[in-house]
Amino acid sequence: MKIRVQRLDKNLELPKFAKKGDAAFDLRSSVDIVLHPLEKEIIPTGLKVAVPVGYAGLIWDRSSMAAKHSLRTMAGVLDSGYRGEIKVVMINLGKEPVEVTKGMRIAQMLVQPVLNTEIEEVEELEETERGSGGFGSTGTH
Repeated sequence: MKIRVQRLDKNLELPKFAKKGDAAFDLRSSVDIVLHPLEKEIIPTGLKVAVPVGYAGLIWDRSSMAAKHSLRTMAGVLDSGYRGEIKVVMINLGKEPVEVTKGMRIAQMLVQPVLNTEIEEVEELEETERGSGGFGSTGTH
């Protein structure tokens, strides 16, 4: 499968997989910006991507950005019909400001197949062993 990409800023690298066999390709910032502690910013990537029908682009953290700088991505589902610029919603959960520079790898996109499903309203759902037990309901610590 090929993913078609339009660069809005020709000075930025095309996205690529860092290593052979990687699941996701890197997204880079197209701007210089400082994220202060607990501050959220929407960072443009300078890219438009044509995700094929039947697939979605999922925007995830880069582990190094999360581990070293406490930067997390928020939001992150790119539908196949979207043709606007990809922007990454990021928050700084750390205690220090983080400088994001133009060209810095800030997030990654994983392209995955999606199932087309229908929503059906019912009066009741079938019972399961778990039932309505929520987070931590299995009793494991």
